[in-house]
Amino acid sequence: MWRKPATSPSDKPNPLLQSSGMGRAAFRDAVISALLKIAGSTSILVVLLIFFFIAKEAAPFLMGSQAKTLLNLRWLPVSFENESYGLLPLLNGSLLVTAIATLITVPLSVCTAVYLSEVSNDWEKNFLKPFIELLAGIPSVVIGFFGLVVLSPLIKSVFGLPSGMNALTGGLLLALMAAPTIISISEDALRSVPASFKSASLALGASHLETVWKVTVPAALPGITAAVMLGIGRVVGETMTVLMVIGNAPILTASPLESVRTMTATIAAEMGEVPFGSEHYHALFCVGVVLLLATFCLNLVARFILKKYRMVGSV
Repeated sequence: MWRKPATSPSDKPNPLLQSSGMGRAAFRDAVISALLKIAGSTSILVVLLIFFFIAKEAAPFLMGSQAKTLLNLRWLPVSFENESYGLLPLLNGSLLVTAIATLITVPLSVCTAVYLSEVSNDWEKNFLKPFIELLAGIPSVVIGFFGLVVLSPLIKSVFGLPSGMNALTGGLLLALMAAPTIISISEDALRSVPASFKSASLALGASHLETVWKVTVPAALPGITAAVMLGIGRVVGETMTVLMVIGNAPILTASPLESVRTMTATIAAEMGEVPFGSEHYHALFCVGVVLLLATFCLNLVARFILKKYRMVGSV
């Protein structure tokens, strides 16, 4: 007759060992959680330190006698008779170049993403995607050389200008640089649209193109908006390319065929030569403050648009 073997005291679970094991697991979880919180807070701390440093360096100029010249129509920091630190020409140049690049790159990039995601076959995707990714990895100084040697003389001859170094040349090059970012993120957003949306549209009698433009693109609009905002952020912050091809004339103009000067190009061109601690030095940090505020406002607009379309989609 079978009998249940007797268990020795050593076979029984030890409550002390169990509690110590649970204590080690809880301690490990607490350490990992603390490390993740520290890592997540680092980016916030870095941004705050950047804001603090730039504001600290810009404060002496804002509290000085030359602060009233920030709204002047001239940027002339090296005149010994009548120095002027007007930001309006620099702001005008940045807005003009950004507007040209945005008007060119947004429709072309979004249409390219739609084609790659919804229309092209596998062979076309495998052929085009490496070129788009390669374009994203080209250094900005190389694109600037291309604009200086190829695009600038072309614009000069086409429009009959004395010089091809103008806002249009810079806008075209920035549109080329922002395109890979917008295309890649927009394509990912389009691919994330559930297949049931497309199937329901086709079942109701819509054509493939109608489904793409009236169902898929609106459903992916938050992601496409984020892609556009990231592309515009790349355009606003670009320095070397625009420094090489826009002519760097700090004037107020609305013509894309005129030479202009952006805020980023001004900082890059003058910071290395300005005396440390001078009014000119602190004025350049004021330009940096304006750039930070512009980027902050751009992010706020992006968040507002994303929230709006998410609310519409949820209804």
